[in-house]
Amino acid sequence: MTSRRSVLGAVPLAVGALPFTGGAAWAAQGRRISRDLRPGGAFDRYIKELAGKDEFSGTVLLAHRGRPVLTRSYGMADRERGIPNRHDTVYALASTSKVFTGLAAVHLAQRGKLHFYDTVGTHLKGLPKDIADHVNVHHLLTHTAGLGDARRPGEEPPREEVFDNYEDQMAAFWKNVREYELEFTPGTRKAYSSMGYTLLGELIAKVAGMPFQEYVRKHIFLPARMTGAGYYNRAQWLSDKRIAHPYMYQKDGSRVDAVRNLDKGAVYGDAGGGSNSARNWMGTGGGNGFASALDMLRFSVAVRRGTLLSRPFHELYVNGKISAPPLRPSDDPKRGEGFHAYGPAVSLYDGERVITHGGGAGGISTNWSVYLDLDWSATILCNYDLRSIEPIIALERRLVTA
Repeated sequence: MTSRRSVLGAVPLAVGALPFTGGAAWAAQGRRISRDLRPGGAFDRYIKELAGKDEFSGTVLLAHRGRPVLTRSYGMADRERGIPNRHDTVYALASTSKVFTGLAAVHLAQRGKLHFYDTVGTHLKGLPKDIADHVNVHHLLTHTAGLGDARRPGEEPPREEVFDNYEDQMAAFWKNVREYELEFTPGTRKAYSSMGYTLLGELIAKVAGMPFQEYVRKHIFLPARMTGAGYYNRAQWLSDKRIAHPYMYQKDGSRVDAVRNLDKGAVYGDAGGGSNSARNWMGTGGGNGFASALDMLRFSVAVRRGTLLSRPFHELYVNGKISAPPLRPSDDPKRGEGFHAYGPAVSLYDGERVITHGGGAGGISTNWSVYLDLDWSATILCNYDLRSIEPIIALERRLVTA
């Protein structure tokens, strides 16, 4: 078995070229694309405005029928080495990479290696009885397992450790799981759980007989031609010039490099203060895979065309299973009910289906969306921790569905 201290899922970062086609070329082929989505249009101008105020650093990519319509990169991938963000820059995805975890689980189900009704204890030993006997794969995939956050109910988030290898990182995770008490009876509620997806990643590894990261590389990244994607460790994050560094906003108004300053933590989106995902050695089923915007476009194409799964299991992956109140309120009348599928969230917007997932951590703000019936996809990869990525996503939704 490949050592978990090694590259695990890393493939060469050279990104093969995709044809970049502007709005005029598409119009010449008789396919109407709104001016607002083309270069110089409303979406392009909005991102440029944010970048001009130093409120956005990263890459955005809008694509129609698998071809880029708009791609823009702003800001620096690595200030210390003077490396700018580009269309092939690789970014930490935070929770957006949960879509890979879900697909890996569905892929194993397609191969007959697991069932969605399998309890966690069917495959993993040493867990508390309530988790082992009552939480199943379906619960983990849909955030209905009762696991919530990686802490006991009512407790403050634990102080984060800095891990210098994957074994110690996961030993700490397992210790926490073994002491955990379920927040509610599995299947009765929904509570977003990175802990649950990390546990799902460990279940995938056990069933597959190989590290979770290697399974994703073999069955998702390579077939989808995601040549820059991988689960890179912190040493690679520091050394590889094509991987963007997250820049965390600080209370004094400055931004610091999260990978080079493990003693610093995030300000936005962290009630306890001080979170920094780079303190982990490597990403897990719970998040922090890496990919470029072009990689995510290739993933969108593979999902849209159903090339990674057979038709029945593709439908299981993309279709909503449960409904729950939205994480954030909205007064947008076009925003419909939201669901959760087996990895992606499923949104209804102006009557259109959108599979999507976002991610946020110190210095990381990402979102990926596929408009299933319109054949559009959108990727937002930002190496700033934005106060809110929602206005960018909201504008994207309005313009794509208009």
